[in-house]
Amino acid sequence: MNTPGMKPTQPSSLVRADDRLSFLYLEHCTIGKSSSALTATDENGVIHIPSATLSVLMLGPGTRVTHQAMCVIADSGMSVIWVGEQGVRYYAHGRPIGRNTRLLEAQAKIVSNTRLRLQAARTMYEMRFEGEDTSTLTMQQLRGREGARVRKIYREMSEKHSVKWSKRDYEVGNLMASDPINIALTAAHTSLYGLVHATIVALGCSPGLGVVHTGHDRSLVYDIADLYKAEVTIPIAFEAVVAMQDLEFTIDELPTYTRRACRNAFKQSRISNRIVADLKTIFLPDEAAAAEDESWFEDSVIHLWDNLHDRVVGGTNFEFDS
Repeated sequence: MNTPGMKPTQPSSLVRADDRLSFLYLEHCTIGKSSSALTATDENGVIHIPSATLSVLMLGPGTRVTHQAMCVIADSGMSVIWVGEQGVRYYAHGRPIGRNTRLLEAQAKIVSNTRLRLQAARTMYEMRFEGEDTSTLTMQQLRGREGARVRKIYREMSEKHSVKWSKRDYEVGNLMASDPINIALTAAHTSLYGLVHATIVALGCSPGLGVVHTGHDRSLVYDIADLYKAEVTIPIAFEAVVAMQDLEFTIDELPTYTRRACRNAFKQSRISNRIVADLKTIFLPDEAAAAEDESWFEDSVIHLWDNLHDRVVGGTNFEFDS
């Protein structure tokens, strides 16, 4: 008896990850199927999307997806992520494009081993410290240096833009219960969290298994976002407060202005590509070839765990060994 539904494509016939386009963002349209391709339809017409060559489809506000379109998406090995405008918020995701759990297993191994976790934390802090040697620092020393660095950045931004700065002060769930700079910082950081979260799940990593942060379902999101705040979101927040004064828009419009500035900066700097590279550097530090060879990433071969040999090939009828 034949299995109902469309016949799935074999992984070997799919376009390799390193030969695909990275992300496609769509909003205010209906996504459907035409032959074996996806279509995006709005009041301006229809465009055809080469689904076999796309890694991640990001669905923004106002998007609708037909059942047939989802079948094509699933068969092509594409990830789907539901996001806010231009990816500045993360809502949910479908199956990640990564079929191989190598990166996820490396993440779990590092988080579960004190020595490896400290080494990964040093790597992450060194990314922020602009080449400073962190190889002998304890977690306490790393946190101290990071605290001093962040205070210096806020002080420099305050002086540069003539924006009054006291401290980071915000109320969870009440964005507007603060001063303008803290409102802008919260909006900017939230935008960054969304893009980082989307990239993490697209790679098949666990957002909850953090290195520095722990105990939260977005611990890794906060870890990775911290790599870019000083360079991206903190300057954007201070510039947004200045723009509010110069362009004379209200404080109620400040979060929206900030999110749009983040959206443009993320797109121009291709920060999602950096997130992918940095995750590999943190979790696979001894495998430089992984940055160039993506074949392991989409390998869908299933192995069996073995306590003596780590893993053995699956799909084999093993004989009982007495």
